[in-house]
Amino acid sequence: MDSDRIALTMQDILEKEFKVDARGYRMQEVDQFLDIIIHDYNEYNNIIKELIKERKSLELENADLKQEVRDLKSTMDTLKSGEKEITNVDLLRRISQLEKIILGREQ
Repeated sequence: MDSDRIALTMQDILEKEFKVDARGYRMQEVDQFLDIIIHDYNEYNNIIKELIKERKSLELENADLKQEVRDLKSTMDTLKSGEKEITNVDLLRRISQLEKIILGREQ
């Protein structure tokens, strides 16, 4: 974790002892300590938000890569089968390419 962004550890909070005045703990000391805790809490929230955003980005990238692998496997399978099996999709691609060539030259 980003230890340079967080001032206190759980152990620091647990072991914190305040000096006692005649009326109890010194309010200024307690307030200062609580300010540090609030700052750390805010930093933890910021770190969590950053990690969630990074995780979502990585999940999208992972999904894209998985789809690319599936597409490549499909292409490899098609290439392995060679010209033995011509599918409708292959025929449509060839027709489309021929149309582009013919129509492109007529214009």
